[in-house]
Amino acid sequence: MPLERSDLGNLLYFMAVAKHRSFRRASTECGVSASALSHAMSGLEGRLGVRLLNRTTRSVTVTAAGEELLAAIDRPIEGLERAVENLNRYRDTPSGRIRLNVMEDAATLLLAPVLPVFAERYPDVEVDVSVTNRLVDVIAEGYDAGIRYAGTVPEDMIGRPLSTPLRWMAAAAPSYLERAGAPSHPHDLREHRCIRIKLGNDAIYDWEFERGEAALSVETPGQLTIDTSAMMLDLGLSGAGIVYGTERLLAPHLRSGALVPVLEEWASMGPGFQAYYPGRRHLPPGLRLLIDLIREMKPCGL
Repeated sequence: MPLERSDLGNLLYFMAVAKHRSFRRASTECGVSASALSHAMSGLEGRLGVRLLNRTTRSVTVTAAGEELLAAIDRPIEGLERAVENLNRYRDTPSGRIRLNVMEDAATLLLAPVLPVFAERYPDVEVDVSVTNRLVDVIAEGYDAGIRYAGTVPEDMIGRPLSTPLRWMAAAAPSYLERAGAPSHPHDLREHRCIRIKLGNDAIYDWEFERGEAALSVETPGQLTIDTSAMMLDLGLSGAGIVYGTERLLAPHLRSGALVPVLEEWASMGPGFQAYYPGRRHLPPGLRLLIDLIREMKPCGL
């Protein structure tokens, strides 16, 4: 059966639906409505005479025929995408759009200093940033890359370091320390009010400390549990309790005296930030340029 011109576009739509297992998420990537996608898939299946997708009210799965088609067209389509992207070499300036999923601290410490320079240097590259501390599947959600702490990057992804290792420490407002006193050992935190940290997987983070060869983690008590750094800092600055974060995040408030280091000799080192992306896909030029600029400017060292 010869392909019609409309089939080429519908095959791209099919790849997006198969990747996301969702018409709604695929519609965001493709820039069309979910109903239009569904209609296009029905038309493609009708022309081919084969069901490619199993649809229910809750899920979309790929049939055996759909998996075979996906495997057959994946590399040719990737080659076409690469060919189109390579045309950027003939433009005066790079262009395109990149979608990033970034944890909050990386957005504040890495991207905020770099993006104004990037926008000035590459005005035709559009950058779409989603900030969340929850771990998401960047491929399934349609992102070109993610930025996380190196220790949390999925093993099947390619990672690029964007910072040096980060120093973690506790701090508190002078008003809190005047009222409650300062702990002299990490275990003393059990008698204090701590602003607890909820991770992206909903687990409560045990604060980690090091001094010489000694290393320990403390299950901190506290009435307040927060999953955003911005609110944690606000509570710490108000004297609500002891906070814990990277020295770079706390630094402006430490310099001003609004926060005071706590257990500074027990500060610990942790993995730095890392960009990660799927290795089997061609790296979008805009993403490569952004990574290169972060590594050039070194907002968190490198």
